[in-house]
Amino acid sequence: MRIDIITIFPEMFEGPFNHSIIQRAKDKKLAEIHLHQLRDYSTDKHNKVDDYAFSGGAGMVMMIEPIVACIESLQKERDYDEIIYTSPDGIMLDQPVANSMSLLENVIILCGHYKGIDERIREHFITKEISIGNYVLSGGELAAAVIVDSLVRLIPGVLGNEVSALSDSFQNNMVAPPVYTKPRNFRGLEVPEILLSGNEKLIEEWKYEQSLKRTKERRHDSI
Repeated sequence: MRIDIITIFPEMFEGPFNHSIIQRAKDKKLAEIHLHQLRDYSTDKHNKVDDYAFSGGAGMVMMIEPIVACIESLQKERDYDEIIYTSPDGIMLDQPVANSMSLLENVIILCGHYKGIDERIREHFITKEISIGNYVLSGGELAAAVIVDSLVRLIPGVLGNEVSALSDSFQNNMVAPPVYTKPRNFRGLEVPEILLSGNEKLIEEWKYEQSLKRTKERRHDSI
């Protein structure tokens, strides 16, 4: 998978993309992530990429020209399956959306800022708008990092255990059951005996019951 991110703050991705699962995916050549400084596509002598909105109002709007110039420059090199805009009014990112998008080959993510982007970009160039929650961030970089992480970890070969991603929360519309590790007894706090029984059938039944219970208690909207 190749992911191209258009941003005015590429340095914000240095931490998330240079460690852990994403770094492993890059090392294995399973994912390519390329950052593009939007200001490089500005024709303004000060590399300006925003301006006041027609009709007035508070806040600045990201201009159409540099964004389109960057998108079209990338499209000259390859075809893209999706051009994504991180927007609070996009579809909500959830596990089914991540599952579907993890099968794509080439993706562009445009990080919004200020009061948003010129509407003509959304109407004629963006193919999918994604939100990571019902709140407003200072910019789209953090949302883009979340989207990338949710996709890359699902690429076959990225995780050490292929079954791990399939047992994540929300893969079956339920949150994951409780998990435990050594020691069996910590200050009198015991691991549930069923998990030490070796009876796989009973253990799986217990896990399902716990997952269902936890989902009803915490995320009842999922079932």
